[in-house]
Amino acid sequence: MNFAYRVNPRLQVGAEYNAAAGEWSPTANLIALTETEGRPLVTFGTSSDRIFSPAGNQAYFVTVAKKIPGTAFGPYVGASYSEWEQTVIFPFGVNVALAPEWDALYLNDGRNSHALLTYKGVGWNITLMSVRLRRFGVSVGYAF
Repeated sequence: MNFAYRVNPRLQVGAEYNAAAGEWSPTANLIALTETEGRPLVTFGTSSDRIFSPAGNQAYFVTVAKKIPGTAFGPYVGASYSEWEQTVIFPFGVNVALAPEWDALYLNDGRNSHALLTYKGVGWNITLMSVRLRRFGVSVGYAF
């Protein structure tokens, strides 16, 4: 479960709860540079280092993303320091805008590949996930 509060248009802070591990951890995301025609989006953040890692570990990351003009593709690359592995990993992926309310995302988190398909409504979304391209799940988001 993730809880987030948007402090301003560029800063979001929150917490996530991992029921399987019984732990809370902080989250934050700062948009350092907004995307323009000539420059990419740059974000910094932190969250639990939780996918396939032991409890109690945090990850710290920077991500650079840029929509390819005239296409539906928005690739990204990043660097993430993993407390669990005590090393830097390099996530990457590409978002594809299928329609105004549909997005597909292929990503590699620096360890494993995943695929997501998201339907976006006003103030909510639902995502079908293929974790490690083998296990399936559903995520629901709601803004209030």
